[in-house]
This record gives sequence, structure tokens and C-alpha cells, in this order.
Amino acid sequence: MKFAVGYQLFPDSYFIDNIIQRKERISEVYFSWGDFPNGRNSQHLNSGMTPWETTQKQLEDLKKLSEEGIALDILFNATCYGKDSLSKAFFQKIGDTVDYLQEHCLLKTVTTTSPVIAAFIKSNFLELDVRASVNMGVGTIEGMEYIGDAFDSFYLKREDNRNFAKIRALKAWCDDHGKKLYALANSGCLNYCSAHVFHDNLVSHESEISQMDNGFAFEGVCRKYLSDRRNIYNLLDRTGFIRPEDVALYEDLFPAMKLATRVNADPVKILRAYIDQGKHIGSVLDLLEPNHSPVIYPYILENSRIEARITHDEIKYINIEKALIQLEDTYADK
Repeated sequence: MKFAVGYQLFPDSYFIDNIIQRKERISEVYFSWGDFPNGRNSQHLNSGMTPWETTQKQLEDLKKLSEEGIALDILFNATCYGKDSLSKAFFQKIGDTVDYLQEHCLLKTVTTTSPVIAAFIKSNFLELDVRASVNMGVGTIEGMEYIGDAFDSFYLKREDNRNFAKIRALKAWCDDHGKKLYALANSGCLNYCSAHVFHDNLVSHESEISQMDNGFAFEGVCRKYLSDRRNIYNLLDRTGFIRPEDVALYEDLFPAMKLATRVNADPVKILRAYIDQGKHIGSVLDLLEPNHSPVIYPYILENSRIEARITHDEIKYINIEKALIQLEDTYADK
């Protein structure tokens, strides 16, 4: 299996160097750019750099990856672009950005939530792969048919990650229509979250919201849900992540898997688990975005104790009681 890795801005070259070391197993690096709203927090807000410094460092990193032959995927994956959504100036800016990055870097893919952006890229940049973001929630053949004229590939709906029967049906349609299907391996989002769209919209407007005199903070309903100890025991059934140990089961279904690494505190740990080792000993939540480890403390969900029940049609993770341990517990049985 190959992996798509999310770019995270660091002041040094440690993360970029670790990506390059594993380039034979990396299909692409995906990234947001500039002040375009996207599905994660603005990079310069987290880095301590100014927007200009962020752009210069990111361009340096992207060029370095390109020189190593690593393909790039730019994200226009916000769930809302507000007043800019259909404006001429916005699409001129998108076109200029894609033009620039194609000229200076190895840009091969555009991933978006917007069928309008997809159609624009499809019409003006014929050589680029246009991919439907996981944030679109594509999980049916009908869903792919509706937008198939604008998209070349699709990210699978998170909730369907462990449903082999459905994945095979979607892949068969993609194969018949010259499309490709991908999956996000390590999402920590709760399945069918009622507040997911609202939360994604807040992130899309994060820059504007940060300038307001806000009366409330919102970090997602998942934190409140999991803070009730009784709900922790539902966590395996109510998430769709794929453990590193089970990636091999998907090798005939996806050409690559996406690894969420854009905000994780230790993205190299994710690379090691999925790419180098194919396993992980420690909290599985540390590999996920979002990472719910602080919410369930002092317990951890020990990945090596999770059991997988595998059938032709699905994989199901079971016996969470065995995997959920307190930090003071020993690992004498390892």
C-alpha cells in the first residue's frame, strides 16, 4: 500500500526529511495554501510564523519534495467559501495559484469539496487529477454518478472504511468508469456525527471568527460525548479508523490510503506505524485526527490489544474492554 501524507508546517526540515526517507511508499503529499479556507486550522496560526514566512517556508518544502519526485495535491476542501464561493475573483485566484504551483512544483492533484471548483479545474487543467474530498461524504454509486463528470477520483466516506462489501461495489463502479477510489485511514471523527458539517463550517470561517468578540468556544461534540465514561466503550464501533495492522486487507481495493498528519502532534509516529512497521504498540488514539487521548485520560486505548474479527464482507474491532487500560497498568504480557 502507498500513502498520501498531509503536509504540516515546521520551522525545521525534520518532517519533510522523514517523508523523503519513505518516498517509495508515498503516493503524494497533500497541502493547503495561503489564505484559502480549508479543512484544518490555518498553518501560520499554529506555527508562530507570519503569513509571509509561512508561504516562503512551505514553498521551500514543496520544492524539496518535488525534487525528490513526490507528487503534490493541493486542497480546496473547505465546506464553505462564503461570499467567494462563485465569484470571478475567487476562481481567478484559484487558477493563478494552480498555475504557479504547477510551474514551480510537482502538482498532480486537486482535492476539493466544491463541484464548481472541480469543474473549473477539470476545464482548465486537463492534466490534473480532480478528487472528491472525504468531507463530501461520498459513499454510494449514486453519489459518484451525480458528480462523476467533474471528478476523476473519490475519497470514501469515513463510515464505510470497514465495509468490504460496499467498498468492492464502489470500486467496481470506479473501475468501469475510469475512476479511482481512496480512503482516509486514521480519522478519529465519530461516525455519523450530527455536528460534523457545523464544525467543518466553523473551521472554514476560522480566520473571520478569530477576529470577532466571541461568546462561545466549540471544539466538537465528540469531546463532550466521550467525557462520559460509559460512551468510551462505544468508541470502536463509532469510529471508522483502520489500524496499521489491517492495511494489507485493503491492498486490492485502494491504490493508496490517506494519512491525516496535518495537525497531529507527532506526525512521524504515524509514518512509522503505517509505513515502516505495519503495527503500533501504544494508544491508537495517538495515531488519529482528532486525537481523543486527553478526553479519556487516565485510560488509553491500547492498539495491540484491539482484536479484529474479519469476514468476507467486513472487519469489526471488538473486545474494547481488553484494550482499554489505565496508564498505571503494566505491559508485562508483551
